[in-house]
Amino acid sequence: MTREEKNEIVAQLSKEFENSNAIVVADYKGTTHKQLEELRDMAKQDEVIVRVVKNSLVNLSLEKAKLEKLELTQTNIFLWSENQISACKVADKFAQIYKDSFKIKSGVIEKKTATLQTIIEFAKLPSHDELLGMLAATWMAPLTNWTIGLEALRKSKDKSA
Repeated sequence: MTREEKNEIVAQLSKEFENSNAIVVADYKGTTHKQLEELRDMAKQDEVIVRVVKNSLVNLSLEKAKLEKLELTQTNIFLWSENQISACKVADKFAQIYKDSFKIKSGVIEKKTATLQTIIEFAKLPSHDELLGMLAATWMAPLTNWTIGLEALRKSKDKSA
């Protein structure tokens, strides 16, 4: 890889890292190509980008994006997204499926270094769509209870008549 190609990768990554709210770093040693394709498919559904990049290029990109540097060693795969919960959920779900070969190491959430525990906690949070569903159910509850009450009242009047 030439220096020019490396500079292009760093420029592209730093731009993407600036726009992302979560970057998850995982060790994928022992993961098969087929499993990585499965990870990419899962990530694509949630608009999460998955990429294997040299550690040195990622650290340069993080520095250029004005994010905290990470201690990167050995083989790493990087997942990032504008939605911090999505990136964490995809990584955690895949890590649970392939416990032996895929392990979350650390990451960056909202421009600060995140530990494994923080990433797992973010993965447990409900997604944006789930939160909207909960909100809609909460708003509909009084109306639903009111209509159930009216129906019960109508039935009791029909029995008494």
